[in-house]
Amino acid sequence: MIRKIALGAMAAAALALGTQLSGLAGIRDISKDPTQMAEAGKVPYEAQSAEELKTAASQGSAPEGTSEEGAKDQPAQEVASEELVSKPRTAEQPAKAEGADPKDPGAQPSEPVTIRRVGLTADMPYAKASRINTGEAVLYTNNAGAHGDLVICVNAGHGTKGGAKVKTPSHPDGSPKVTGGTNAKGAVESYAVSAGMIFSDGASEAEVTLKEAVLLRDELLGRGYSVLMIREEADVQLDNVARTVLANQYADCHISIHWDSTSSDRGAFYIGVPDALKTMEPVASTWEKSEALGEALIAGLRGRGVNIWKNVSMDLDLTQTSYSSIPSVDMELGDKASDHGSEALAALARGLADGIGSYFGRDK
Repeated sequence: MIRKIALGAMAAAALALGTQLSGLAGIRDISKDPTQMAEAGKVPYEAQSAEELKTAASQGSAPEGTSEEGAKDQPAQEVASEELVSKPRTAEQPAKAEGADPKDPGAQPSEPVTIRRVGLTADMPYAKASRINTGEAVLYTNNAGAHGDLVICVNAGHGTKGGAKVKTPSHPDGSPKVTGGTNAKGAVESYAVSAGMIFSDGASEAEVTLKEAVLLRDELLGRGYSVLMIREEADVQLDNVARTVLANQYADCHISIHWDSTSSDRGAFYIGVPDALKTMEPVASTWEKSEALGEALIAGLRGRGVNIWKNVSMDLDLTQTSYSSIPSVDMELGDKASDHGSEALAALARGLADGIGSYFGRDK
């Protein structure tokens, strides 16, 4: 279970966002149905073979690095920090409220925001390709929000202990990677979760992506969206496949947060889809929407004065993209030389939220 950290974050968030968050005072934590995991069964670490996955994909079932020069980060690194990250205050866990899911049109919840933890189950498409999946994501359903029907998946990149020691199938059909990056071109298996890079000031990428994810979560809740948070602590035992499967299951789009390993402070960009992947499902059905999301996010960041890399995007073969059945994009918000202080991170969160509003036509 995800550990609770009571640091009074909603009070701080309310001060930062003003009256936008006044409706979140009734935030409530609700546990998932206790029979769910027993009925479906947790996915074991021993996933199916590439051949079995290929068969499943043909039947309709079922980021890494971003440096042009090669690997973005060093897989041997492990996240050592146990930094506490503030969360919205939660009550104790009562039984799940009927209709708490934003996808349930008959929902009549009594709380403005309800929270429940969601985990991987074996019946979810592509779940059997996951190797690390004992952790849980957190779903914030904004019942009173103007855009509560939209669930935005916020994925703080990296932050899975042991992730660099385990590999998952690069593609759901068992085919090899078409570009290099953290994993070599031609690899049929990829690191489950790479450790990420280290900023010039010694901060780990995993720490900074988590700070940014929390800021973006609060910004989106304040604007009335529902949010699926993949990671809210230094470590979550969900590999890149599991993170993507949960996003597919519960969200309307998937945004993973990263910084690049270069040291030129070249600015933010998004990861596009290589042409060689555009005929493989589920990529074939989603890549145009994913790249449109990336463009919208870049526009939102630019509107907030964020430095944007001159090329705007870079095409790479990522696990996230390969398994996504919803619009999905890896956002590189700078590199190891970029400012990642509190003001810079806040501007990034506002810019990303602006881009989300633009993409879904919910600007105001």
